[in-house]
Amino acid sequence: MAFVVISLLTGACAALLCFPALRASRKAFEEYQRRYVAPSLEALGAMFLFLEARQLVRLNLAAVIVLAAAGLLMAGPAGAAAAAVAGFFAPALAVRVCRRRRIRRFESQLAEALQQMASALRAGLTLQQTVEQVGPQSAAPLRQEFALFTREVKLGVPVDAALEAMARRVGSPDMDLVAISAGIARQLGGNLAEMLECVAATLRERFRLEGRIAALTSQGKLQGIIVASLPLFVGLFLSSYRPDLVEPMFEGAYGYVLIAAIVLLQGMGFLAIRRIVAIDV
Repeated sequence: MAFVVISLLTGACAALLCFPALRASRKAFEEYQRRYVAPSLEALGAMFLFLEARQLVRLNLAAVIVLAAAGLLMAGPAGAAAAAVAGFFAPALAVRVCRRRRIRRFESQLAEALQQMASALRAGLTLQQTVEQVGPQSAAPLRQEFALFTREVKLGVPVDAALEAMARRVGSPDMDLVAISAGIARQLGGNLAEMLECVAATLRERFRLEGRIAALTSQGKLQGIIVASLPLFVGLFLSSYRPDLVEPMFEGAYGYVLIAAIVLLQGMGFLAIRRIVAIDV
């Protein structure tokens, strides 16, 4: 009888503890959807890659499991935990990197497209006709954005509103400048062709300056990578050449604290070097 009572009390306590755990899990999942899933889906949609929320969640779960298993095989439980954390943030980071690269490709295509549009405007075409002419001749992503702009205008969306929507979708300051300049020129009756040529010349000059700065700061970036990775290669060399000198570091808490301090200081130094050589144009 006493065993039954104890079992019932244990089950009741476990049930009472499950409700706060379920509530916390639900809140954590909602926060995860708000901070990671929704922005990633929005960024993918802006890149014309359409996924469902459940597909992105499954991809994130698969990345966590695969990286955790790889970390467990390579470095044990500690490596599995670190790899699982990396797998949790990996999909969102990959989407961000792809988004940045797409914006960069669009900006590199925009200067030449603006020059072609200016020539077409001088020939007597309208802005919509110039976009229809230049878009199919360009590569993605500019071709995709111009095609969507053309479809929106044909469906009755005003040209200025379609330009603003494209600027928001692309997320490029250069496209924001084009949309604002085109809107002002159309409303005030300015020379739109001359304005597009000025914007194209400004973009080409900025690309030239960015290339020059990248060439001048490449040595500093390489030094930062070498300095940050040097302790890792030295540790791997000593671990294979003199394991008796490295193994004591993993036998006590002091060794792990020392390794954490090395990683922290190296990371701070790498970020400091990257910040020094990062110059905005």
